[in-house]
Amino acid sequence: MSLSKGKLLVFSAPSGAGKTTIVRSVLKEFPELAFSISATTRKKRETEVDGEHYFFITEAEFKKKVDNDEFVEWEKFYDYYYGTLKSHIEDLIDNGINVVLEVDVKGALNIKQVYPDSVLIFVMPPSFDTLKERLIKRNTESEEDLSKRLERVELELSYKDKFENIIVNDDLEKAKNEAKNIIKNILNGVRNGNSTN
Repeated sequence: MSLSKGKLLVFSAPSGAGKTTIVRSVLKEFPELAFSISATTRKKRETEVDGEHYFFITEAEFKKKVDNDEFVEWEKFYDYYYGTLKSHIEDLIDNGINVVLEVDVKGALNIKQVYPDSVLIFVMPPSFDTLKERLIKRNTESEEDLSKRLERVELELSYKDKFENIIVNDDLEKAKNEAKNIIKNILNGVRNGNSTN
């Protein structure tokens, strides 16, 4: 029975490293994959759709779900809560669907503890300065939030060796292709995909 379960493919990276763009590319290439949607208490941005980008919920709702142990991973950072609902994941994998998750670094490591067969993929920025420039150009946050994100980057980069697969995003097309090769290998039963340092 467990053989028919879907796989969890977990993408993680510091903010601005390009993981969202890479994940979107992977989902286009492999339409059979399902994307796991996280819950958050962060305010919805203009371009975002509830239930597609995130499940946007109140802090009170989020805390109630934490108390009820409804998250496989959750964390508070940048003054907001983010989490992955167990029910959302398990509905998919129990039906044999392979799931792509896009979570922060600590969240990925938490998922690995709960689901040891999950595969972790880390997207690295070419350098800290490049990452900083990308975040500033993105212009989606206040200076205070941006400063908090940059403080966090160093910590997140220190966890990269805990990931089976590492993609350095210094060339976006190359990084997308590496991600697709990793996913192809995993879906074909190869444990570690195309890993680069």
